[in-house]
Amino acid sequence: MDRDEPVTEARAAEAADLDLRTTFDLVELMNLEDAAVPAAVAGARVDVAAVVDEIVERLGLGGRLILVGAGTSGRLAEAEAAECGATFSSQAVLAVATSTDAAEDDGAAGREGLARLVRGDDVVVLVSASGRTPFVLGAAHAAAASGAFTACIVSAPDSELAALCDRTITVVVGPELLAGSTRLKAGTAQKLVLNTLTTVAMIRLGKTYGNLMVDVAPANEKLRGRVRRIVQEATGASAAAVDDALADAGGEAKVAIVALLAGVDADAARAKLTAAGGNIRLALIP
Repeated sequence: MDRDEPVTEARAAEAADLDLRTTFDLVELMNLEDAAVPAAVAGARVDVAAVVDEIVERLGLGGRLILVGAGTSGRLAEAEAAECGATFSSQAVLAVATSTDAAEDDGAAGREGLARLVRGDDVVVLVSASGRTPFVLGAAHAAAASGAFTACIVSAPDSELAALCDRTITVVVGPELLAGSTRLKAGTAQKLVLNTLTTVAMIRLGKTYGNLMVDVAPANEKLRGRVRRIVQEATGASAAAVDDALADAGGEAKVAIVALLAGVDADAARAKLTAAGGNIRLALIP
């Protein structure tokens, strides 16, 4: 490999005969490759936890989490932001991304796209397997200029992107089964880290009650059914009592749970939640 090429472009010599192998052998090999990713992610858990704490602090004070990426990383960033809205009813997780190959080289677009959005109280997480994608580097410069806290998720050590960020989450997964195809192990690592950052942050911010998703947006019948089950699990109330509480609460699971557990009406439950910053456990303290 050329010394100017990132480690993410390395070729695995043992996979040079992929096109000669059987389907089962290829499926087994893919599975073995994927199985190595969680251990690599675990190696970065100290940095992941530190970034989560920064996200929790800043979102708790009104800041936002902005995920930035291009190509596969951009699609993952967009999906993560969208899922946080659906799962946690959170409007504080946003994405600045491009999914087209040509746009990855446009550093000015990354800088300008983030500069229009970012504030000094935000957390910006920049995702790039190689750590040198121009679009993401441009966004990193804009983030640094704004005073926002910056972190990156990379699969190459000592990257250009890492040098621009306050904290680096480095997950080196080694050569891809298909040389340079970072949608594979590197993409899986990025997804695992993003899942952890957002999920743990939302738990810490009171978006769950135990392991129940009490802030899920009931946007369709499946989710409305889930909300009913969540309220019933959290309270042990009868199906009829849950339906009545949810009707009084306008479909808000948190309000219904506090109303049922505290024995108050929806308005009083909502007031308790507001005073507790939306945290059910705090709202239930007499």
